[in-house]
Amino acid sequence: MNGLNQVRDAVLEALRRAGVAAVPAFEGAAKRYPGAVAAVDVAAGAGRAAGLGGYLGRRGDAEQGLDREVYGMQLETEITLSVRAERAAECETAMETAAQTLLRGLPSGLRLEKMSWSGIAWDRTTGMFVREGKAACRAVFLAEDDGGEGQLLDFILKGTMRR
Repeated sequence: MNGLNQVRDAVLEALRRAGVAAVPAFEGAAKRYPGAVAAVDVAAGAGRAAGLGGYLGRRGDAEQGLDREVYGMQLETEITLSVRAERAAECETAMETAAQTLLRGLPSGLRLEKMSWSGIAWDRTTGMFVREGKAACRAVFLAEDDGGEGQLLDFILKGTMRR
């Protein structure tokens, strides 16, 4: 899974844990849902290695008796959210929950740097109220070598579980 999808999925999961129905933007922007729904998308601004050439150091794995090299990468991202609902009050409540989640509910590898929201508006296309938001975040990814042959494993967003 690439970095942008990992960020999007982490935001979707955080919103769902907070009680906001959330879908990827390509699945939900124009659909009708009961209650409020947040459509989430992510765009990248720039990426860079963390540490010298991405190298962060070594980590020992006592259980397997392995010594692994750890690498890091940072990605500047912009998350876009469109919160929609048939009722203005539902749209406002979901937006407030989404904003609080971006402030305090993201995984440790996703740091909010800036957030802005538009005012509530009526969307004639969907027949729903909408509040649109943008959040600039710094995403931190970690990867380890396999501990044997020196092959680098996938970069995983810090603070998320491996699948």
